Amino acid sequence: MSSAHIYPIYDQLLDQEAKEKLLNQKAKVFWFTGLSGSGKSTIAKHAEKQLHKMGFLVKVLDGDNVRDRLNKGLGFSVEDRTENIRRIAEVSRLFAETGVICINCFVSPTREIRTMAKEIIGDSFEEIFIGTSLEECENRDTKGLYKKARAGEIKDFTGISSPFEAPESPDYTVETEGKSVEESASLFVEYALTKIK
Repeated sequence: MSSAHIYPIYDQLLDQEAKEKLLNQKAKVFWFTGLSGSGKSTIAKHAEKQLHKMGFLVKVLDGDNVRDRLNKGLGFSVEDRTENIRRIAEVSRLFAETGVICINCFVSPTREIRTMAKEIIGDSFEEIFIGTSLEECENRDTKGLYKKARAGEIKDFTGISSPFEAPESPDYTVETEGKSVEESASLFVEYALTKIK
């Protein structure tokens, strides 16, 4: 008897559905896209806390926790940005296969790059547009990036010297202007609950 019959592949024993049943949730990858400063990570972290209190296992991925480790060494060229998103999508697919809910916060400025992510992740993918105007993002400018971009200190900055292609038909849109972070997060959570319960 071959070793393959003695030691079957792990995922042949426990598939995604079995893991979701254990966690009592449906795995989804909520891909937040929007301009820098639109509130993606802030909303995601508030939503994570709300969902955690409800008993859901959620992982937030954003530039802060991905570029420090998984994608350390990648720059900001078109090629490196594409590779950045590809790696994130592959990791997100693994999370989903384990039954975990992901909230991913990445500008991912083109429809092509988001389509690539969707193709990698599959049916678990949900495109969420964090709709905040360029003017509002510049007003917030919490990291001073827009000011540097306007001064020519940052090249290919999305929204200023590099285009942002808003989703044509996202699965859900959070319009943030005129709302508190808590309100925006609650709106998203209300939508997410229809997909993960």
